[in-house]
Amino acid sequence: MNDFATRLKKIALQPTVLQQFGRGVERETLRYQAPGALAKTPHPKGLGSAFTNHWITTDFAEQLLEFITPVSHDIETLMAQLDDIHHFTQSQLGEEGMWPLSMPCYVEHDTDIMLAQYGSSNPAKMKTLYREGLKRRYGSLMQVISGVHFNFSFSDDFWTALFGEQSDSERQASQSEAYFALIRNYYRFGWLIPFFFGASPALCRSFLADRETALPFELLNNTLFLPNATSLRLSDLGYTSSAQSTLKIGFNSLEQYLEGLHDAIRRPSDQFAQIGVKVQGEYRQLNSNILQIENELYAPIRPKRVAKSGEKPSEALERGGVEYIEVRSLDVNPFSPVGITADQVRFLDLFLTWAVLSDSDPMDNCELECWRSNWSKVVVSGREVGLNLTIGCQGEQLSLQTWAHRVFDELELIAIEMDKAHGSDTYQDVCKTLRQWIDSPELTLSGQLMEQIRAHGGVGKTGFALGEHYRQANLARPYQFYTKAQMEEEVARSIDAQQAIEAQSDVSFDDYLANYFDYLNA
Repeated sequence: MNDFATRLKKIALQPTVLQQFGRGVERETLRYQAPGALAKTPHPKGLGSAFTNHWITTDFAEQLLEFITPVSHDIETLMAQLDDIHHFTQSQLGEEGMWPLSMPCYVEHDTDIMLAQYGSSNPAKMKTLYREGLKRRYGSLMQVISGVHFNFSFSDDFWTALFGEQSDSERQASQSEAYFALIRNYYRFGWLIPFFFGASPALCRSFLADRETALPFELLNNTLFLPNATSLRLSDLGYTSSAQSTLKIGFNSLEQYLEGLHDAIRRPSDQFAQIGVKVQGEYRQLNSNILQIENELYAPIRPKRVAKSGEKPSEALERGGVEYIEVRSLDVNPFSPVGITADQVRFLDLFLTWAVLSDSDPMDNCELECWRSNWSKVVVSGREVGLNLTIGCQGEQLSLQTWAHRVFDELELIAIEMDKAHGSDTYQDVCKTLRQWIDSPELTLSGQLMEQIRAHGGVGKTGFALGEHYRQANLARPYQFYTKAQMEEEVARSIDAQQAIEAQSDVSFDDYLANYFDYLNA
């Protein structure tokens, strides 16, 4: 019996551990106006304070909404929360809609993208200044690409089933070690996510205005596309940073990861130094290091722990170890009014469980670059049947289809146990469906979307048609988990909370930043 089978048997002996996954979703979406152009209005007042609303905020821009669900332990609750947040938000948008694609709608000028504003307090001004730095470093258009982030954790009972009874310190160490093993396997095999669920094979021509690319795009009216692409959002055109390519952040242990992250936030950048930090009394970025703050690190997956007040993400990890992981490689699903489906969540349940139960040897930089190369192949050419991927640094190759089927042989074993625990066949049904997609890539989300783009005559028309359909659907949907009163109470609470924070600001912004970044001098 191999190690995967042994570990699976351990957790399958207690089916309740397969019912206790912690899940949360963060969904981004641009506000648009007819006939598919970027909205030019600030964040709607009816949604409360973007700084303090627990469920509805903004990301980079005033027009870039971000919806955040609490952690829940069943998929039906998660999807109901997302539905309700979308319903309430759409009720406050008037004639505007929520763009259903990852790549931006038509943007006439970069200056139409308004940096997110969070108020007059020092923490709020720092959030906006961080975005000013992102704009000057990478350009605004890249920052309004939308995605879906999936936060996931295993329960204490899961770890007890896997490791047995442990002291608190032993559990913290073994749990962090297991999450990093998961992360390494995610880098090895996570290209399955853009293969199945990548949904950005095309983009509006306006996205590449004044930008050069070596990618061999084909043109359909004002749409640029690659015939076999899955997720241009994850390509060099999308949410990436060439400046970070020199960073060597390893995933063999929490200590190695934190050491690399600490180096990155302290390492000066000649390129970003040319921007300047404070020029003629006006701030341009938080600092001129490769990372202004830790959140600037672009990664398809992150180890996380809920931070205490005033605590930085790395400090939280150092204090308590890894508590959950954040999957960041999901495109917005254009065939869901909330950007993700329950079946996608079920696949992620299976894949992340498989990644933590499977063997996961340490990974050196050579191997990590090999896996990154595989991801690059899949996001640009993933629907090419027979596409070869490289196995480690030895140069051995295997077709995407062969490799995917091998993974699914073990995913299906987990699906059987998941369905036993839930009294259904839904996890096995997901495996059956996605098995078909492996051999028929036109069935993947990117394949389906390209069919729609060709039928509508472009990505903009497709996005607008889907967006208008979802605008009506979101308005018509009744509340399922929250109530209208609860949503309105959160709006009012968030406004009061922002005002209370602003009333407490008693130091200058210069002093606030100096205090915040004092740790860089340590």
